[in-house]
Amino acid sequence: FFPFLLFGCRMAQRGVSVKDVPAAEFIAAYAHYLKKSGKVVVPKWSDIVKTASFKELPPNNPDWYFVRAAAVARRVYIRAGVGVGSLKKVYGGKQNNGVRPSHRAYSSGSIARSVLHNLEKVGVIQLDPKGGRKITPTGQRDLDRIAQKIANPHPKTKKQLAAAAAAQAEAAAQASQASTAEAQEPREENAPSTDEVPQE
Repeated sequence: FFPFLLFGCRMAQRGVSVKDVPAAEFIAAYAHYLKKSGKVVVPKWSDIVKTASFKELPPNNPDWYFVRAAAVARRVYIRAGVGVGSLKKVYGGKQNNGVRPSHRAYSSGSIARSVLHNLEKVGVIQLDPKGGRKITPTGQRDLDRIAQKIANPHPKTKKQLAAAAAAQAEAAAQASQASTAEAQEPREENAPSTDEVPQE
């Protein structure tokens, strides 16, 4: 029983990466982090531009640029070699041609390029010699830290984990000793039977 508790403590102390948390929660948390840090420079045209030519209106979310930057950072983290062309395909959609059939359309390349340049200035990504961009050690550490906060919002220290394991082991030992004592307790042989009826 006690080794199982130690194994559970080791699992609790294991590092959490971006791949271990839901994408929507991570993107929202990292977008908030980018906005709070103030390092990402939002272009002046962010409030009037459309994200693609097939879109009818600009985004409704005023912080859409931070959300796009967080999503791009996560994609570069998971798959290195991401460039402007691949981002145009990822964030593309269907071109509405009215009564004619819809066709595949790409998203804005200038937005993808601006986001990549901003993430490079912050130090999250860098140019990959094989092509595209890849995550930097600093960027990987920051993204993993955000993922760790999402997976474990109230982290415990090693002392707290060890104390919890010791308390559980002590409780299990006491329960085992109590059950052993009850099993070894002698029964009274001369005790009167409840089935006998007293004679007058």
